[in-house]
Amino acid sequence: MNLAQFRHWRLQREADGLAWLYFDKAGASTNTFSAEVMQELNGVLDLLDREPPKGLVILSGKSAGFIAGADIEEFTTLSSAAAARELVRRGRDTFNRLAAVPYPTLALIRGHCMGGGLELALACRYRVAAEEQGTRLALPEVMLGIVPGWGGMARLPELIGPAAALDMMLTGKGVDAKKAKKLGLADECVPPRVMMNAARMLVLSGKPRRRAPFGQRLMNSAPLKAIVASRARKQVAKRARPQHYPAPYAILDMWARYGGNALAVPADRPTSLEAIFGSSTTANLVRVFFLQERLKGFGKEADFRPRHLHVVGAGVMGGDIAAWAALRGLTVTLQDQSVERIVPAIKRAAELYRKKLKDDKQVRLTLDRLVPDPEGFGVKQADVVIEAIFENLDAKRQLFANLEPRLKPGAVLATNTSSLSLEDIATVLREPQRLVGIHFFNPVAMMPLVEVVEGKQSDPEMLRKAAAFVRRIDKLPLPVKSAPGFLVNAVLAPYVLEAMRCVDEGIAPETVDEAALAFGMPMGPIELADTVGLDIAVAAGKSLAGAAATPPRKLQELIALGHLGRKSGRGFYTYVKGRPQKGAAGQVPAGLVQRIIDPLLAAADRCVREGVVADADLADAGVIFGTGFAPFTGGPLNYLKQKGQNHEQRTGEPARQAAGAARHAHAG
Repeated sequence: MNLAQFRHWRLQREADGLAWLYFDKAGASTNTFSAEVMQELNGVLDLLDREPPKGLVILSGKSAGFIAGADIEEFTTLSSAAAARELVRRGRDTFNRLAAVPYPTLALIRGHCMGGGLELALACRYRVAAEEQGTRLALPEVMLGIVPGWGGMARLPELIGPAAALDMMLTGKGVDAKKAKKLGLADECVPPRVMMNAARMLVLSGKPRRRAPFGQRLMNSAPLKAIVASRARKQVAKRARPQHYPAPYAILDMWARYGGNALAVPADRPTSLEAIFGSSTTANLVRVFFLQERLKGFGKEADFRPRHLHVVGAGVMGGDIAAWAALRGLTVTLQDQSVERIVPAIKRAAELYRKKLKDDKQVRLTLDRLVPDPEGFGVKQADVVIEAIFENLDAKRQLFANLEPRLKPGAVLATNTSSLSLEDIATVLREPQRLVGIHFFNPVAMMPLVEVVEGKQSDPEMLRKAAAFVRRIDKLPLPVKSAPGFLVNAVLAPYVLEAMRCVDEGIAPETVDEAALAFGMPMGPIELADTVGLDIAVAAGKSLAGAAATPPRKLQELIALGHLGRKSGRGFYTYVKGRPQKGAAGQVPAGLVQRIIDPLLAAADRCVREGVVADADLADAGVIFGTGFAPFTGGPLNYLKQKGQNHEQRTGEPARQAAGAARHAHAG
């Protein structure tokens, strides 16, 4: 194979012997490893074997991003465990070959460096990371239910020590350029303007390959591996059960017993490649990946680049929306009745920035973008205006009537209401078609989903702009129709209601929550209600069911005593430093899990049938990213489908009862 035959790789040689290898996958906006790409890389290595360079720098030929990892589309076409094993073997052999070349190699990382991309970088002798916001290094395979099989499980612990390496591999979390340098994952962290020169100097420097400090290397030794793995397994067990998420347990077994070589695990072990690729969890997590990509696609077609956000309402929700948008680079003006009402929001923002940025200068620069604006002067300059005041229809109408005349042409006018009708709010507007819903969830910084709500009057162009704004601040937009509770609250309400009814019947809150955790939910419904706030739960329930509806008895008693959940220090649980003090869960009664999950499943099904969301896939995406519904199931409707039962046949009368429960919900 000669150089002219390569579609995805471009090799440039310099007179001094240095070679630059650009990866620019043909016909794609992002670099990913397909079978063809890997075959060509081997062809490049063949050429370099015949005429070795003085040094080789591997970098991206695209304007953004290094390498996003393996081609997931290709991954979904694997027809057997043998095909999966061959995919792993192909990548592992190629990267082992790269690691063994006699000349120095360097990965120049700018932008995302994920999965197989990081495994390629680990196979190089050196790594230089460009210090900019988009640079992120991660091994996120565990989030797809798979493992880093191309050498990463062996090389990362050797480079940065097993503690930091296992943390990255078992959580899938990434690190930025500065953190990569601090860990030793990157040899250098430099500004983009000097990265080419830094790469040149380092790859020709003759420095030895970096290794973890001696103490960390000891933890990689055979006698200590079992101890390290055992401790890590206990930490994993607190977050994920092996029957739900086998991949992190497989990573630990492969590292501790087989030197990080996935191919060495016997096929009959529960941590083998055959077991991993045959798991329904893997198929469902890959499905969730594509659902996420679909959500990311909303708003792309809108030619809208918002730079200025104006938020009205500096309470917890409004203040946190403003803080997040400023963190993502927007100029934000935050309005409330006085500066004193805005100050707590600024303090919370500063705490968020210190936690996220870990750099005093960046914290100050970000805070400079968050401007207290009690008079609302920012409305006239804003590209997006979001109302986030208390849930009172008359107050919102008065506010929108005041805002509308001051909007600039083309600006998005939005409400963050969780319970009121957009159609009712829009009656005061001269141009009601401008109004859309942009509905965030608490805590804003953690919850990835934002519902983009279409009222009967909403202009499609405004909806596209709203979705584009949501993507601009790195959230996932979900298009929904204006209906009580939209999707997420409409699904959560009957679920939490049924849980509270169980408590009224004498079942301990701990037992109810344990049933949900055993199913795979990230938090039990009772603790969830405490976290949201019991007063908010009642208000949301009344907005969905009507003021005449009767909330569960225990819920009423707690509110009457002023016990509103975590924020007051007591609700169904007592809270110490924000943590619930729980007793033993005890034995979960037979049928309890399905009893509390069934209303959620029925509500999700109803939202699709009634057109609140366009289809079952979007309902699954919304419930997973909006509630944390067990991702290993692929979503509530996918769960029902995999159970092999038609929803109506499965639940019969209970399905109709659950649908009724959704209309008579008192918690959300």
